[in-house]
Amino acid sequence: MIHLYCGDGKGKTTAAMGLTIRMAGADMRVLTAQFFKDGSSSEMNVLRGLPNVELRHCDTVKGRYARLTQEQRLQAKRDYTAFLRGIMAEAAEYDPVVLDEVISACNHGVVPEQELVGFLEREREAREIVLTGRDPSAALLACADYITEMKKQRHPFDRGIAARFGVEY
Repeated sequence: MIHLYCGDGKGKTTAAMGLTIRMAGADMRVLTAQFFKDGSSSEMNVLRGLPNVELRHCDTVKGRYARLTQEQRLQAKRDYTAFLRGIMAEAAEYDPVVLDEVISACNHGVVPEQELVGFLEREREAREIVLTGRDPSAALLACADYITEMKKQRHPFDRGIAARFGVEY
């Protein structure tokens, strides 16, 4: 089935990593791929130690999309499209496949959403696939069996408090 964790609140990646741990604990092989992240957040330290969890990151273009130059954006599109295609090619070896921030990658046009939708439609009966990010398109919402929206009601960032190590990353 397809799981979609979305919304403007904290917890999308946390929920996806929780499912990663749960399925790894059930002796399933898990592939977790992160878009727009470099793998340095604290939960990755734990996941790296699990023998049946594989982590993937695209290390060529880092940082928030809004801060990238036009040249970096074009490079991100080339690299993240290839990255997604590689993940899709490997997917048959895993259950689940977690695509953290792939919704954001679709929204910014750095991965082809129609290819992702085709992958979801082909693989939905074979394995669990988890998507995270803000503002999923109607096409991604239509693919999902589970949709969980994290809604921000209050967050310390609104008061100028920066992300905290071990809590937000």
